[in-house]
Amino acid sequence: MMLRLKPTDHQRIIQANTYDANYGGSEANVAVSLALLGDQAEYFSKLPANPLGDMAIGTLRQYGVNTSKVLRGGKRLGIYFFEKGASIRNTSVVYDRADSSFATMTSTEFDWPKILAGVNYFYFSGITAALSADIRTALLQACEYCQANHITVACDMNYRGKMWTPEAAQAAMAKLMPYINICLANDEDFEASLGIKAFDGDMTRGIEQRDQFEQAMRQVQQQYPNCHTVASVLRDIHSVEDSTWTAMMLQDGQVFEGPAYKMHVFEGVAGGDAFGAGLMHGLINDFTPQATIDYAITASALKLTISGDLNLVTDADVRNAMQSGNSVDR
Repeated sequence: MMLRLKPTDHQRIIQANTYDANYGGSEANVAVSLALLGDQAEYFSKLPANPLGDMAIGTLRQYGVNTSKVLRGGKRLGIYFFEKGASIRNTSVVYDRADSSFATMTSTEFDWPKILAGVNYFYFSGITAALSADIRTALLQACEYCQANHITVACDMNYRGKMWTPEAAQAAMAKLMPYINICLANDEDFEASLGIKAFDGDMTRGIEQRDQFEQAMRQVQQQYPNCHTVASVLRDIHSVEDSTWTAMMLQDGQVFEGPAYKMHVFEGVAGGDAFGAGLMHGLINDFTPQATIDYAITASALKLTISGDLNLVTDADVRNAMQSGNSVDR
């Protein structure tokens, strides 16, 4: 979990002298979403024992996330600077996260029987796996424990080129994938994290490549039979503000496609985390596969209308949006 600093008034980082402060991070965003949707969500991390750590943990508690297992200590809370793009200028991120409390944890600090006590689903992201070799060791131990104790494992591949290389990501994921039951992969994640090509890199025409995405999903399940669900967001991005979003899910050999939303994007951050939370909510609550993917992409689209990392919507908000008729033809 990190402190997010965003230049005020849509300025660039090089001209900013004031910043809006928020807190978030991939798994933290998912935990908050699940809690707001009405599920029981626990979050595990290590946060510094200082006011920034207090604010981070307070943010989670504010929205109903159980933080009783969070450790305190270490040097610092990681920071990232978020520069919102406009028109043809892309959004950009600058990380300042080296030596954070979580990134410097050793594998011996992860007491998985205690952390996973009473847990039915374990959710982590490729961003976490990218942080250190010790954390990758801990994640592998967690996955082994989950398999032995019948805990469902979900992973958002969430590849970040600023954090590691495709070669490093693929080597790590090759060890973790045999334990993963629910795989989320968007855009370049398939190729960068799994070595499976699904997307040609042209963000203006992602949706028309649905056949390639389906083939990649089926290849994931062929290589890893333990993975019963594979899901992905597909996007046509015409500018920072204007894009179309839809999603696909492969389950039990059948592909389900959600509605498409033509979006005027207020802030294009954490849409993938909102999608992951919506998907998990559907799976946890035994939605039909079609209802699950419809719900997940609607939750993701709603996040694009909200500032900050957290998707501050309820189950009623998602259902109202699903019934609004604002989607384009599937």
